[in-house]
Amino acid sequence: MTSQIALAVTLSLLILLTVSGNILVCLAVYATKRLRNVTNCFIVSLAVTDFLLGALVLPFSTLYQVTGDWPLGPHFCNIYVSLDVMLCTASILNLFAISLDRYFAVTAPLHYPMLVLPWRVGAILAAIWLVSVGVSFVPIHLGWNTRDLSVQNIRESDPARDCRFELNPTYAVVDAFATFYLPLLAMCWSYHRVFRIARTQAKSIMSTQRGPTISSSSTGLTMLALREHKATVTLAVVLGAFLVCWFPYFTFFTVMGIRNEENPPRTMQSVVLWLGYANSAVNPVLYATLNRDFRSAYIKLLCRRRCCKTGTRISVVKLEEELTNRHTPPLNRAGLQSRTCVLLQEIENGKIVDCNATTGATVTNIVNANKRP
Repeated sequence: MTSQIALAVTLSLLILLTVSGNILVCLAVYATKRLRNVTNCFIVSLAVTDFLLGALVLPFSTLYQVTGDWPLGPHFCNIYVSLDVMLCTASILNLFAISLDRYFAVTAPLHYPMLVLPWRVGAILAAIWLVSVGVSFVPIHLGWNTRDLSVQNIRESDPARDCRFELNPTYAVVDAFATFYLPLLAMCWSYHRVFRIARTQAKSIMSTQRGPTISSSSTGLTMLALREHKATVTLAVVLGAFLVCWFPYFTFFTVMGIRNEENPPRTMQSVVLWLGYANSAVNPVLYATLNRDFRSAYIKLLCRRRCCKTGTRISVVKLEEELTNRHTPPLNRAGLQSRTCVLLQEIENGKIVDCNATTGATVTNIVNANKRP
């Protein structure tokens, strides 16, 4: 009983974090005008998907996990399993869409506004949900995922008060590769390209700092190093969290399907499943709070007092402003502006800056623009 209570409390906290975190993302976009743009449609779609997972799936997963019993009948079990597969798939595909969006923002910044149009974003989101429904409700309710091609959980031989997700080799391999392994490869490739472009431009900027300007440009080079480190950490955290949360589940899922295991190890299945669920709680942190505009919106929503707002503004903006405006020579500011244009979603949420048209004072204007409410 004690272990069941502890497990129930832990899983309930995970559900609360998932639901509240993703609601906060949606409220931040709704309440902040500068966040309402085409680029953030993908982040809002991800937040809505993860919220639905936390509100419609995880409570029943917790009930089944804690009690080991399914009291809601076989038909509702199939609906629950379908919702689970659909929302997890949609969450992963939204992450994939975000990686592509950032790839185009970095590799083609001047053409990005013409590439990422509202109707194209809508078409991508519609395709995400069509694929998610196509690998969940359709095969599960037609029996394509089972070994005998009959609908799971409603056969006379199925155990009562049990809710199982059955797999056959074909369904396991097709679903895993279409919704995880191929998107994972594409995400690794796109983030690798983004990082290489960022490093190339940073080295190009640093190579221009020669002669008598070296001593006066030390602060600028320090800023470049800090930004380079930030880009590295961001890429590592984003891709690392995705791998840690979902790779064990899909590996286990694929192996069990290929081996035709009727009764996979229950403990291992629970661990990898809830590890995948945890990604929906982590997403609001990774894809929102790493962005300055989202951080400011969070502060406005969570802390209304003037002192809190002032402290946050100082901690987020003032240090970079002082370093840039007071210590960085004009040549370094131009270099920093070029480097700024290749950082992930920190590229002003899709408001692409024409690096070729900017002058040395552009960084100051961008920093001041970030401070505007």
